[in-house]
Amino acid sequence: MTELNRQVLLTSRPAGIAQAENFAIGHAPIQQPAPGQILVRNHYLSIEPAMRGWIADAGNYAAPVAIGSVMRSLASGEVVASAHPDYTVGEHVSGWFGWQDYACVAADQVVQRTTAAEMRASLGILGINGMTAYLALTLVGQPRAGETIAVSTAAGAVGSAVGQIARILGCRTIGIAGGPTKVRRCVEEYGYDHAVDYHAGNVEAAIAEHAPEGIDIYFDNVAGAISDSVLPHLAQRARVIVCGTASIDRWDPWPMGPRVERHLLVKRARMEGFVIFDHLDRYAEATAQLRTWISQGRLTWREDILEGIEACPAALAGLYRGENDGKRLVRLV
Repeated sequence: MTELNRQVLLTSRPAGIAQAENFAIGHAPIQQPAPGQILVRNHYLSIEPAMRGWIADAGNYAAPVAIGSVMRSLASGEVVASAHPDYTVGEHVSGWFGWQDYACVAADQVVQRTTAAEMRASLGILGINGMTAYLALTLVGQPRAGETIAVSTAAGAVGSAVGQIARILGCRTIGIAGGPTKVRRCVEEYGYDHAVDYHAGNVEAAIAEHAPEGIDIYFDNVAGAISDSVLPHLAQRARVIVCGTASIDRWDPWPMGPRVERHLLVKRARMEGFVIFDHLDRYAEATAQLRTWISQGRLTWREDILEGIEACPAALAGLYRGENDGKRLVRLV
């Protein structure tokens, strides 16, 4: 029997967080590369919080995934056929390969070359998550030794890296996470000076206690009520990095909440959005620095690996429920 390419297709557009019923697993022939293309056998598929935005038809920084199309995703795997002079069979790469077994893509869909040993890391600490943590913190946050930084989703793939990098750069760190296990991990594994459990009570009071002189940098991955609790405690000349809005499950109707303008005005603070795709030219620089810190034993991370393509449809909803224990991946091979 001829092998078919299993693909996870977006079949309907969700009103909020995508659920398993918004996807279906289909089968298609495995394409062979045309000139300038390569065929990649995916080994690992990435699950990103940003996928919620990639699916939505509301205004976003990227065009939405079309209904009936393979779900957009970063993935890593092995080149099994090549019609491109710069790629050879047996190389390992990561890039925009989608939720499928095989991806026949042009070379510009490759994000980076990797190795068999680093295929998972190329989707996490050495991929979009590590790049986001390092570049957003250093380019937008511009941390200085002795400053205090607060990080939401502090035990997540991005937040855990932000906390460790900030500490390396000499900052005091406050992590905000959900549940005692993740809070304990923030301190014991990721080196946060303090960690706050937003499930347990008053986040604003905890921020006031741990940062009596204010927050110099707020790395915001969630928006919503958690950010509403942090923003009143900004220090003078604070920088707010808006990297995600994970706590907002839909943007239609537009959610209402406290206004931030007064905080920014009084504290002369700056709030700036960060999208990693604006900074692809800095990938090599970021990867080199992260590799150095990893080799020095100064960065650690966790991976949450689901098995089989059948796990994909429900994986994003599980991520938003906080079920993951680190960077969420799906293993195919």
